[in-house]
Amino acid sequence: MSNACRFWPAAATAALLSISAGTAHSETIVRKSTSYFQIGGRTAAEIDDELTRKGPMTQMTGNRHPGATQIRFGGDLTYIRKGERCAIEDARVTLDTKIILPRWKNRKRATTELAFIWDALAADIKRHEERHAEIARQYARNLEKALKRIPAQDDCDKMQDKVAEVTDRLTIAHDEAQMTFDRIEAKNFQNRMARILRYKSGRESDN
Repeated sequence: MSNACRFWPAAATAALLSISAGTAHSETIVRKSTSYFQIGGRTAAEIDDELTRKGPMTQMTGNRHPGATQIRFGGDLTYIRKGERCAIEDARVTLDTKIILPRWKNRKRATTELAFIWDALAADIKRHEERHAEIARQYARNLEKALKRIPAQDDCDKMQDKVAEVTDRLTIAHDEAQMTFDRIEAKNFQNRMARILRYKSGRESDN
């Protein structure tokens, strides 16, 4: 890889949360979509520049990245009266994730070496963003379980306060998990890319 080619790792998420009272069901609902942005460039350095200029902007970092995962948590709760107390009858957490990935328009005309580099990079960006989506799925399920475990409260105002407390705690933990993942990925990015390229080169030589 050329020294002029920086190729930074993809970064994470913009997470939004909305929990409302209403009719609920008892299963975490996960919806996932993927979109692409097109880049040009005929050298590694030009591809890097295209990713820098055209990559999605994330709210968490305020910077552009070669890929991103937009995350939105939501859901519904139903409350019931148990005597004079207020309890959660059911809780449903919903999760929407949108993965944004680059698509290089010059891939078919690339040299073998540059195609190797691009394929390795594109696969690594996709894997990275898929992992962000998986972390979000884990925390969506954890949040739903935690909400259902909240014990009955003296009244529904107190229950709403408890729901907000649990929700805030789990979403903060989710954001921290995402940032920790990004820090680890950034630290190991160059070594990981070198291993991927060596593996791809070895497979090509065997064929």
